[in-house]
Amino acid sequence: MSEPRAPRLYVDSADLDRVGRLLSAGVVHGVTTNPTILERGGRTAAEIPELYARWESEGAREIFFQTWGTTRDELLRNAEGIRALGDRVAVKVPATSAGFAAASALVADGASVLITAVYSVGQALAAAGIGARYIAPYLGRLRDAGVDGETLITRMQAVCADSATDVLAASLRTPEDIVALRLAGIPFFTAAPDVLDALLHDPVSDSSAAEFDAAMARIGA
Repeated sequence: MSEPRAPRLYVDSADLDRVGRLLSAGVVHGVTTNPTILERGGRTAAEIPELYARWESEGAREIFFQTWGTTRDELLRNAEGIRALGDRVAVKVPATSAGFAAASALVADGASVLITAVYSVGQALAAAGIGARYIAPYLGRLRDAGVDGETLITRMQAVCADSATDVLAASLRTPEDIVALRLAGIPFFTAAPDVLDALLHDPVSDSSAAEFDAAMARIGA
């Protein structure tokens, strides 16, 4: 059986200030992006090397950028530039027929690969079969489609057992989403800054901290 892995959080954003704050605090392992996230953050493809360098300097241990194209060769050609960024980069590849062919070639060449937008257990099984490091199912989008996303993602992790592939769950809209998936055995999670901030915060913790500080002031600190 696979050994249990400590949970790992990533921030899913191109908001430089908020990503930088989470990285500096040491509470996230790295940064995940895709073309939609880059566009939403006002970033261009030309800025990808700058983003990589900044996040690496801020302590990211893994940084994900997605290759693009409609054929295997286009996906591989664009992945070359991503891989050249540095040794902390991971290449995201969409779960399409061309994407699986490109991912297989990338894995064979030693790249760290995440197959993204995985929506079926069969796709998860195929990803494990080619040795992809991660798959990214989208919990929120599965629910939007009327699917029991938590159960489906748990089954994806099960078919990846005893392989090199793990679920990196995405489209997580609340801290409760992360906790529920972790309790179901999912190891890795990526979420927007708002969700991660909410995960770290509880009003009772804040009031307790204020009481501790007040007590220290009273005893002469």
